[in-house]
Amino acid sequence: MTSSPFPLTDPDLGEGDPPESRSPLATAVGRPSHLRHLRWWKEVLYALAFYVIYSFIRNQFGSAAVSEAHAYSNARDVISIERALGLFHEEALQHWFLGAHWFVRAWNIYYGSFHFIVTAVALIFLFRRGTDRYVRWRTTLAATTGLALIGFAFFPLLPPRLLPDTYGFVDTLARFGGLWSFDSESMKAVSNQYAAMPSLHFGWSTWSALVLWPYMRNNWSRALVIAYPPATLFAIVVTANHFWLDAAGGALVLGIGYLIGRWWDLRRQAIHLAA
Repeated sequence: MTSSPFPLTDPDLGEGDPPESRSPLATAVGRPSHLRHLRWWKEVLYALAFYVIYSFIRNQFGSAAVSEAHAYSNARDVISIERALGLFHEEALQHWFLGAHWFVRAWNIYYGSFHFIVTAVALIFLFRRGTDRYVRWRTTLAATTGLALIGFAFFPLLPPRLLPDTYGFVDTLARFGGLWSFDSESMKAVSNQYAAMPSLHFGWSTWSALVLWPYMRNNWSRALVIAYPPATLFAIVVTANHFWLDAAGGALVLGIGYLIGRWWDLRRQAIHLAA
């Protein structure tokens, strides 16, 4: 039998097992030997530096640099595909709930906050557990986010809330309010309102669910984790920030991001064993 070029236990198999049954790389203190050099403050600095670079690049191709006509043309293409697939029902879904102002406002707040909070909590939680999974899923998150920048750069997309009134969408943030407003000049200057394809809200929420699921030990926590991506999908549609296809794009870059994260993780382990 031919041996694998990476003769290592896959960190995503047997997750949540007791320490004595984990990978041979696990140490007595619970942190695999190839992860013992990790320091929380370095990880924080890496995350902050990555996010600053990501935000800068993201906004270079934003609504301040791309014509509305270009973003609108791409939106029409997305709508055409969704119509062909029988998926273009975002406007109908939104209008079912517009009468409940408090309900829609709550989803505006959800859209503007959970995206960052839950992702950060999941990453910190994973680091503190000190398992083999950390490097793989941290790299997956970085790769997913980096891949999304390609979409933002080459396919600026007018979100449903900015479409002409003839489409029937409502900008719920402008009408009902939330944590912030795109109407402010400061927000317009730092935001990219055309960064819609792929949806990182959906990609990050799915990433968070996959990260947290192995550690859930009761039904209510499992239910919350399972519900998080669908709830985020509902939020991005009911607030008219994304099309269904944007969420599909988010799932796609997450899948590719995971392959990159897995490759990087196994490569690092192989280098460690060979040293």
